[in-house]
Amino acid sequence: MGPQLAIITGLSGAGRTTAAKVLEDLGYFVIDNLPPSLIGRVVDLATAPGSTVDRVALVVDVRGKDLWPPEAVDQSFGGRRSRQPKFFGDLRVTLSTLGGRGLRPRVVFLEASDESLVKRYDAARRVHPLSGPDRVTEGIARERRLLADLRAEADLVIDTTDTNVHELRDRLVDAFGEEGTAGLFVNIVSFGFKNGTPRDADIILDVRFLPNPHWIDELRPLTGLDAPVRDYVLGQPETGVFLERLFALFDVMVPAFVKEGKHYLTIAMGCTGGKHRSVVLAERLATHVRTLDVAVQVDHRDRGKE
Repeated sequence: MGPQLAIITGLSGAGRTTAAKVLEDLGYFVIDNLPPSLIGRVVDLATAPGSTVDRVALVVDVRGKDLWPPEAVDQSFGGRRSRQPKFFGDLRVTLSTLGGRGLRPRVVFLEASDESLVKRYDAARRVHPLSGPDRVTEGIARERRLLADLRAEADLVIDTTDTNVHELRDRLVDAFGEEGTAGLFVNIVSFGFKNGTPRDADIILDVRFLPNPHWIDELRPLTGLDAPVRDYVLGQPETGVFLERLFALFDVMVPAFVKEGKHYLTIAMGCTGGKHRSVVLAERLATHVRTLDVAVQVDHRDRGKE
């Protein structure tokens, strides 16, 4: 059995360094800014006879200028390098090679909104690695384009826009701690559409078709964790039909995700404000998904924001 291998990547300024420190605290041997061509060598060392390394985390990004091939020049950008660097092509090949050896790294992709990233660069007085003489926003946009395919293939996408270092640590500990080192980890998030959809959700469910407890005076100040609201939402005829079909759907999807080797699944359940209907149904879905023998965490993102 090979070592547990994690790849930490994503947008510059989104929290890769913090993520690396968290995994280091969890017992991972962490290497920062490692070219993909060297990942295989690191794995060879970790799997060599006598090795005591059983957890390896590698941070990969776009900082190395020598990783851009000479042909990666686009005249439409004034001759600046703007195509996907060979670096990320090598990364995809490396991940495929490791899969052929029976090793499936868990890829964590960190991102944040443009506004949040700009503020972080301004506060740190740093230059974005892809901005060059341009504004930071141009560098961020360029990096998003370069990493789009990698983001789509990541096991876990974490949006750190509204996440502090402690919340990011909790998220990673949940995913990489002892209970999250194997199998599928399901994160169910309730939210309010008026506050925006979660950027890192794999599946978004809209439950605004159900009657809203907000319009009932005695239920308005309560939340979906309170029995009166829960009884009201679950007592609607549409709710029973919806849950029956939703459970049947996840009865098929969750085992299939496990079979395909997916490590993380984020399900977002949204209502108008994220206080009543989505909270009730997120809790109910979590109860059902736990019966499928996977780890489940529930996060009520917008409860209490009023």
